Amino acid sequence: MTEEFREVDLCVTAPRGFRAGAVACGIKSDAAIKDLAILASDVPCVAAGTFTTSRTPAAPVLLCREYLRSGKAQAVVVNSGNANCATGEQGLRNAYRMAELAAAHLGIPKELVLCSSTGIIGRQLPMEKIEQGIAAIELSSQSGNDFAEAILTTDTRPKRIALEFEIEGRTVRLGGATKGAGMIYPNMATMLCYLTTDVAVEQAWLQEELRAAVAESFNMISVDGDMSTNDTCLLFANGLAGNRPLNEAHPDAPRFREALRRVTTYLAREIARDGEGATKLMTVHVRGARDRTDAIKAARGITLSPLWQCALAGGDPNWGRIVAALGACGCTLDPNRFDIFIGPVQVVQQGGAASYDEAAARAVMAASEVTVTIDLHLGEAEATAWGCDLTHGYIDENTLYTR
Repeated sequence: MTEEFREVDLCVTAPRGFRAGAVACGIKSDAAIKDLAILASDVPCVAAGTFTTSRTPAAPVLLCREYLRSGKAQAVVVNSGNANCATGEQGLRNAYRMAELAAAHLGIPKELVLCSSTGIIGRQLPMEKIEQGIAAIELSSQSGNDFAEAILTTDTRPKRIALEFEIEGRTVRLGGATKGAGMIYPNMATMLCYLTTDVAVEQAWLQEELRAAVAESFNMISVDGDMSTNDTCLLFANGLAGNRPLNEAHPDAPRFREALRRVTTYLAREIARDGEGATKLMTVHVRGARDRTDAIKAARGITLSPLWQCALAGGDPNWGRIVAALGACGCTLDPNRFDIFIGPVQVVQQGGAASYDEAAARAVMAASEVTVTIDLHLGEAEATAWGCDLTHGYIDENTLYTR
């Protein structure tokens, strides 16, 4: 981390004016695990969001889309253990009821409270437990990390970060927490991600910057190629730093943009690293593509290949799996021009086998992080995607999920 951006603790409550709280209300099978949380600002925020493009969106996604039309929000209530998806009109009523209960608990208008759920699909929320749980939540500026833990499902660890930097000479912060380990293949959305800042920002510019940051981070990861019904990314900016609201013309806009990209990229990589059953983080960098669209197709195509994911799990530098995935991804390529590297080891040259040290390639594959670089030699465009290996642990997790 450079001196310009300093990492600090407490993730979403690191920025001034944000508080959070979490309880175990019994939604999950283990009654001792926290499964209900609230994140709130002391004042109304300029807010932005991106959501799943699934044609079967969960009830909380529908609520968030409606309430965010105003461009304002002040809090979000989140439960884990139940997705509140495929639950019909009752599920939608329950989502709005969750927001109402949280609003009453906080003493703010219900239209300023957003809602998220994550967990098993097709089950109605236990509203009596949720009502009791919301009433028991105590908010604190020191509870950001508790919030990050309460939103988890099959994750093995929380994903959280906060950065401190300067805007107009004032010290400001941007924090984030996310969850996700399975059903990870977002498109213009993320899994569940919550971002907070005390910077003052114009809403239209904030929405644009969030969409761009998500496109280069969360939209570039895959664990299993399955898009979630609940994907949500929310960004709250309460303006308590007191700066002149940021927009494209503000001289400090690039610094905020860089902070946002750093936070979303870090969180996205951590989701891929913590994929269900994963033991290795995969980074795929494509360069020399004809255009950005082709670079994205190529990079994501490799992360989506179950054959290459299995090879990665076994430490097998079987570059033929990469060639097959590259050829099937739909990008423009010349079969006699592309090069492939596993780590620093070039395994393919001009579309054919390169002369390389197989032991060196296997050594690269044995690491906990493996980078694949592909040069298409057709242009200047590039893209980076992240994924993970595919192990039996993924099968174990998803054959027992509802038990």
